[in-house]
Amino acid sequence: MFGSRWSTFNNPVWNQLNQLQGEVNRLFDRWGDGGRPVEYPPLNLWEEEDAFYLEAELPGLALEDLEIFVTGHNQITLKGARKAPTVEKGVQHRQERGFGQFTRSLTLPSDIADDKVEARLENGVLKLRLPKSETAKPRKIQIKS
Repeated sequence: MFGSRWSTFNNPVWNQLNQLQGEVNRLFDRWGDGGRPVEYPPLNLWEEEDAFYLEAELPGLALEDLEIFVTGHNQITLKGARKAPTVEKGVQHRQERGFGQFTRSLTLPSDIADDKVEARLENGVLKLRLPKSETAKPRKIQIKS
């Protein structure tokens, strides 16, 4: 007598295990590649001829909960805390947004003029303009014949 193939499509035990696996995968998706935590806040950094530009996503953060430091002429540090909302009348079913204190430091490829840094917080996005120091800017050398 030939055995029948075990079908997993309509088996309730396998359906529950697949659901559990999906939940565990979502939990671990919060961690970056290789089990490292994802850096917070996520940011973009680009360079133009005269300055570096940095944008960081900080939804729900108040200005008084954020500090920006420039150290060593080429390192920028964002430090702050995002407060968890309190639910007074109701039951919280899910909390996926992170809350608490954070610190994120970034070393830039060249020195910046720390006294000319500009910062704005618009719609939950921190925008920094980090002008390069005069010694870091490219200079065109005139060739004599």
